[in-house]
Amino acid sequence: MSALYLLHKPYRMLSQFTDRQRGEGERRATLAEVIDVPGIYPAGRLDYDSEGLLLLSGDGELIHRISDPRHKQPKTYRVQVEDTPGDDALKALRRGVELADGPTRPAKVRRIDTPDLPERQPPVSAKRHPTTAWLELTLTEGRNRQVRRMTAHVGHPTLRLVRVAIGPWRLDGLAPGQWRREALHAPRRSSPRRRRR
Repeated sequence: MSALYLLHKPYRMLSQFTDRQRGEGERRATLAEVIDVPGIYPAGRLDYDSEGLLLLSGDGELIHRISDPRHKQPKTYRVQVEDTPGDDALKALRRGVELADGPTRPAKVRRIDTPDLPERQPPVSAKRHPTTAWLELTLTEGRNRQVRRMTAHVGHPTLRLVRVAIGPWRLDGLAPGQWRREALHAPRRSSPRRRRR
C-alpha cells in the first residue's frame, strides 16, 4: 500500500523542500514549512508564483506514473487572465497554439464565474488590472509555464493560476498550506480461470 499526500501549495512557495539559491537574495518559502513527512517527494511541480494541488509520495514508481507526460494525467487549472477572452481566443486554446518549443496539444477550456478560492496574498491588483476573467483549463501535458505562455499567446496574460485537479485527485477542502494523506491500494490480480474439462 502506497501513501499519497495532497498539498495545497501556497503562492510564492517553491515546489521543493530546500531553496538551492539560499544566500543569493531574498529567502523563499519551501515545502518544508508546511509538510513534515520524511522521505516524500513531489510528483511534478508548480511554479513559485502558482498555487494549488501538488502531489507527493515516497513511492518512486507512483511518482513516475503521475508525473510522466506519457501517462497523460489531465491537470485542471482555474486561471485569472487580463481582460475577457473572446470566442476566437478560446478556440485557439482548444485547437492548440504554437509556442517557442512547438505546438501544444489541444486543451479543454471554458469561461467560469469567479471561483470560490482563498484570497491570495497579495491579491491581484484591481487598480492595475481593472478587467479580468476566469477560465477553467485542462491540459494533458506539462511544459514549463505552459498555461501562462498559452494565455499570453492569445492576448490574455495570466494573473493568477490555481491547479485544482491532477487526474482523479482534487484540491477540494484544502486551504493554502494544508495537506491530507490518502492510502492507495494496489490493484488486485485476478486469479487465473480454471479450464473446463
